[in-house]
Amino acid sequence: MEKLVSLCKRRGFIFPGSEIYGGLANSWDYGPLGVQMKINIKNDWWKKVVEERDDMVGLDGAILMNPKVWEASGHVETFNDPLVEDKKTHKRYRADHLIQDITGMDVDGKSLDELAAIIKEKDIKSPDGNELTSPRQFSGMFETTAGAAGEGKQVIYLRPETAQAMFVNFKNVLDTSRKRIPFGIAQIGKAFRNEITPGNFIFRTLEFEQMEIEFFIEESDWEKQFELWNKWRLNWAKSIGINEKLLSFEEHAPEKLSHYSKKTTDVMFKFPFGVQELWGLAYRTDYDLSQHEKFSGQNLTYTDPNDNSRKFIPHVIEPTFGVDRTLLAILVSAYDEEEVNGETRVVMRFKNNIAPYQIAILPLSKKEQLSTLGKEVFNNLNKDYRCEYDETQSIGKRYRRQDEIGTPFCITVDFESLEDGMVTVRDRDSMEQTRIAIDKLNSFIQDKIQ
Repeated sequence: MEKLVSLCKRRGFIFPGSEIYGGLANSWDYGPLGVQMKINIKNDWWKKVVEERDDMVGLDGAILMNPKVWEASGHVETFNDPLVEDKKTHKRYRADHLIQDITGMDVDGKSLDELAAIIKEKDIKSPDGNELTSPRQFSGMFETTAGAAGEGKQVIYLRPETAQAMFVNFKNVLDTSRKRIPFGIAQIGKAFRNEITPGNFIFRTLEFEQMEIEFFIEESDWEKQFELWNKWRLNWAKSIGINEKLLSFEEHAPEKLSHYSKKTTDVMFKFPFGVQELWGLAYRTDYDLSQHEKFSGQNLTYTDPNDNSRKFIPHVIEPTFGVDRTLLAILVSAYDEEEVNGETRVVMRFKNNIAPYQIAILPLSKKEQLSTLGKEVFNNLNKDYRCEYDETQSIGKRYRRQDEIGTPFCITVDFESLEDGMVTVRDRDSMEQTRIAIDKLNSFIQDKIQ
């Protein structure tokens, strides 16, 4: 993990947030390569989920919502974690995580009194070796206020999930899109959770980006649709370069289910710091629409177009994908080291559709004739592919840099290119080099990148 974090900073994938001011715990900024990979992941997901299907539409809901939304959804009442505090350092920790890390006990669902008894019985101390306070509830939602100071000021929340905008807009989408059940709404957006103990690089952070789907169905169809989405996400994992050997599935036990879920199956991934949840899939029943109908007083029933007398509250299958965790899983899957001529070569073996750059154009020297030809090649290919132009350092060092940032192909323009109109194409994975005519480059690359 240390090697990966170091590479990400050194090569411009991910930087510590607010670094020149000493940083902010578990906030991260995505550099030039990292932001491009996030865009590639989101674009690939959106294309496959929305653009290539006739039963899906998109939405971009507001981050700030009427606070009654979170009362209806159950977050105000249930979105709490047990917190303990180091009496000397005043550092705060999740009580259940601390107990599990130290004793190995599974304490999910335990009350505050039960957690306090375990801490006392096992004599559990803080990571700094100090006494802990008794556990207390800690809200996982960030609060802010809307309105001018004084009258009219209202407490609102930064959304802890993107899902609720899709539920409260169900009727609007239904009326304007002319979709019929089964159909889904997809959304990509930021969510915020006031985590007590975030950590492990970009795995758990205070703000994160979600790609979520609410797929509306009839109750009788839920098992079939659940399994279809379960298969879909496994196929998508392979297509974006996640190592399927590092994947596993974990179904939540009944007592561990969220308040809205009847069944949840997580895709788990073997990160360097352990097997952790990557993506979720939940059968939310008709909980959300029923709650919003109750709290808002609005009619959110669905009318069967083939039988107007048949009305019902749709049930929901929810596949959810974290953009940041997906990127981390891709980074872990892609990282490789191998020995070449007695030296260690680090290679990020990204899929072509996810790599930040697909092609690097590398003139052998900075001489004007080579630069001119190199930029012609760049301008020609850059219309169709993500390209980088680099003429600094030795060609060997440039190859190593492109290996480390995962560029599938390097094109070297040399002095012979000025005479024969040909360039050398180097394959990242095999390191094989092929001499190709410049006017044949497009078709050659297209065959390789498809």
